[in-house]
Amino acid sequence: MIKISDYQMGLENRALDGLRAAQQLSRDTAINAGWYKNPETGEEIERNFGEVIALMHSELSEALEADRKNLMDDKLPHRDGREVEFADCIIRIFDTAAAYNMDLAGAIIEKNRYNQHREDHKLEARNANGKKY
Repeated sequence: MIKISDYQMGLENRALDGLRAAQQLSRDTAINAGWYKNPETGEEIERNFGEVIALMHSELSEALEADRKNLMDDKLPHRDGREVEFADCIIRIFDTAAAYNMDLAGAIIEKNRYNQHREDHKLEARNANGKKY
């Protein structure tokens, strides 16, 4: 078991609340936008998991393009295009996780805690094999 400080526990608890609220907001927005309805018939549909993963990839590709071209967002012109595309990707991830009844918030907290103690995430290990990324 990994020991954590009271400070970190407090941050984790606040993050859990915020992440769960963000996931629910993303889910509600997607449902209200009709992401789970056939656009031609209006009937409820189950989204194809591979399709939504591809949509997540497309948001990341748009972030890369915004970085490559130093673009501001076209819909929120006061925002950096990269951050808006990241937001779009996260919204899709949150919605999909909610659709599949995943505890994404809990998984993020647990994985972050695990990663804090991983040997291969330490600076020495990252430099050991000439890893570029």
